[in-house]
Amino acid sequence: MTAILNEASTTLISLLLPEGILDYFDLTKVTKDATGVNIFLEEKNIAPSGYQKHEL
Repeated sequence: MTAILNEASTTLISLLLPEGILDYFDLTKVTKDATGVNIFLEEKNIAPSGYQKHEL
């Protein structure tokens, strides 16, 4: 079963994740199966401070 990610569910799921992780990752999908809940994240393309002008 795949959950639809709306603002309320994103807020609730963000409480389960380490603080600040959604600054660097986007929540892409959440699934529930017999063993638990799977949270899928995609890394944002953000350069670390000091590397904004360099190609990564």
